[in-house]
Amino acid sequence: MGIKIYFDNAATTQLDPVVKKEMISAMDKFSGNPSSIHSFGREAKTEVEKSRKKVAEILAASPSEIFFTSGGTEANNTIINGVVNSLGIKKVISSPIEHPSIWVTLQRLSESGDIELEYVDLDNNGHVDLNSLEKYLKNNPNSFVSLMHANNEIGNLTSIKKVGELCKEYKAIYHADTVQTVGKYHIDLQTVNVDFITSSAHKLHGPKGVGFFYMKGSDTSIKSFITGGAQERNMRGGTENTYGIVGLAKALEIAVSDLDNIQSQIKALKEYMLNELRANFETLSFNGDVENKSLFNLINVGFTLNDVKEITPDKLDMLLFNLDIEGVAVSGGSACSSGSLVGSHVLKALNVDDNKLSIRFSFSKFNTKEEIDTVISILKIILQ
Repeated sequence: MGIKIYFDNAATTQLDPVVKKEMISAMDKFSGNPSSIHSFGREAKTEVEKSRKKVAEILAASPSEIFFTSGGTEANNTIINGVVNSLGIKKVISSPIEHPSIWVTLQRLSESGDIELEYVDLDNNGHVDLNSLEKYLKNNPNSFVSLMHANNEIGNLTSIKKVGELCKEYKAIYHADTVQTVGKYHIDLQTVNVDFITSSAHKLHGPKGVGFFYMKGSDTSIKSFITGGAQERNMRGGTENTYGIVGLAKALEIAVSDLDNIQSQIKALKEYMLNELRANFETLSFNGDVENKSLFNLINVGFTLNDVKEITPDKLDMLLFNLDIEGVAVSGGSACSSGSLVGSHVLKALNVDDNKLSIRFSFSKFNTKEEIDTVISILKIILQ
């Protein structure tokens, strides 16, 4: 069997064996529909509620504020459409580098005339300009702000605390997409002013097809996005994914149980790869703020065309293909749109040079320095 190296953990992560074991146990024990009133249903419902309580405790929330979904995209869509349709808010403030589940949704609502959309300014590294945000908030109090905690393509972090303070001051509703940060950072919802957050289990070594959103209290109550059933306290129609929910809660529990050590371990991998890239490729550059306010597990690097002498016309596609042939999995941007030839709206917003081939490397607790050495060797062969 050849080399198999997975450096695309911002797209999805390997299912933790302990999570898998927990899910299999749930599959063996709980076969009922959580909405059924008989004993089989009650047993399944109990597991769903135990998982809800576990997620809530980890985030310092109330179980009544946690709602399970099919993942981050559904959660983001639920919140955005819910706020606009249920609360009658017309002014929305966001950024041009949000995840497509937010960016595209807001674009459509703007084009249909349902909202007035404003984008905050970004600095040269792609960070949200908080002065720009405050300017928009001053001119538009009682608006809706949707700004992600960490960008999924370049890794830039935005302070939930600082944005929350501004939103509180100007009475704005605040939604933070925390898909890339729940389970990777300490998040205490009692200490930040945020009305909604979203998460997806498969970003933290849990199963695919399950996520959740947090909705603060009842002051920001919105109507359901998926209708047809009274599940999730009338917030999300459809039979609950019992085994996925159990896996989500277990994955989050594991992630936070040793969070600081895991963070240090992966940060060391990132720093090692940064050093190796700089030592072996003279003309590369990094997209986003790779050194400072950035995800500890992600690097987005741009190689110049001068380094890719033997790559044919669709150079980025071929670079990814050549790495894949060698057994290395990476991404050319956001993998949620993999297979699409549409350029990255994030890199476009940052005015990244078209003569750069941008590759995203993202790491997990299952990666090693030896894998980095192998990838650097393979890149040297392909690019030089």
